[in-house]
Amino acid sequence: MSDFVSDFWNLYVIVIVLGSILACAVLLIVQGKATFTPGKTMGHVWDETLEEYNNPMPKWWSWLFVITVVFALVYLALYPGLGNFKGMLGWTSAGQHKAEVDKMDATVKPMFDKYMAMDLKAVAADKQAMEMGKRLYLTYCMQCHGADARGAKGFPNLTDSDWLYGGEPEQIKETIANGRMGMMPAHAHLGADSIKDLANYVRSLSGLPNDSVRAAKGKEAFTSAGCVGCHGPEAKGMAAIGAPNLTDKVWLYGSSEATIVETITNGRQNKMPAWKEFLGDAKVHLLSAYVLSVSQGAK
Repeated sequence: MSDFVSDFWNLYVIVIVLGSILACAVLLIVQGKATFTPGKTMGHVWDETLEEYNNPMPKWWSWLFVITVVFALVYLALYPGLGNFKGMLGWTSAGQHKAEVDKMDATVKPMFDKYMAMDLKAVAADKQAMEMGKRLYLTYCMQCHGADARGAKGFPNLTDSDWLYGGEPEQIKETIANGRMGMMPAHAHLGADSIKDLANYVRSLSGLPNDSVRAAKGKEAFTSAGCVGCHGPEAKGMAAIGAPNLTDKVWLYGSSEATIVETITNGRQNKMPAWKEFLGDAKVHLLSAYVLSVSQGAK
């Protein structure tokens, strides 16, 4: 409500809130002065014999309502609730959150500082650090890479030794800290036949069943279509740009001919978000060490 750009909405909220409380107070006063005739009914009957009598509310019940009205007025005087009025205590949810975060940071900072001073391999070998890293992973990373870090379609498996951008400690940390933007351009212009030839050639590179005639044509197309520019003349990929190795048996989207044809035809776009600004250097360091620890390449 502090973001109101018009005084009208500020006054609108104040009138609605105070008007509602005042209406409750008036109702209590009116009910307190009303006269009641013992034994008189209001003429309403349900289920043949259930009647509504004209009796006053119990006093203890009325006083609960009075206490509620008083509490509401005291609360609105102390805390924000009336438009732009900040309350006498100056409390804000953002301020309380910051205070709690600062308190927690002050508690754990010495521990984070300890691990920041260690290289990633040393942190990955520390049992307590890996417990912390695992909790960070399960909070921020499992939604894409899975609880067991084995990934899913379009999301890399972090437990093997295959890395799109390199599996060295600093490369892993760079990926987590600053993110990655992967893009396989669409090649629909090559035509359905050429694309099918390429798909068979790519399957042949990793020993998958393929049409040898088409694979031979696909090998020529691999060079003429410019595929070597990213994947290299031996199709082993380029970590500098995240181009995958096509000669292993690791597939991010699937290895079927239809899936490879789809990839070549329509291209692929994928993004690993950057976490440095959100998590900070210390947590990124721990998280990087944890990913390093679960990788077969590290072992």
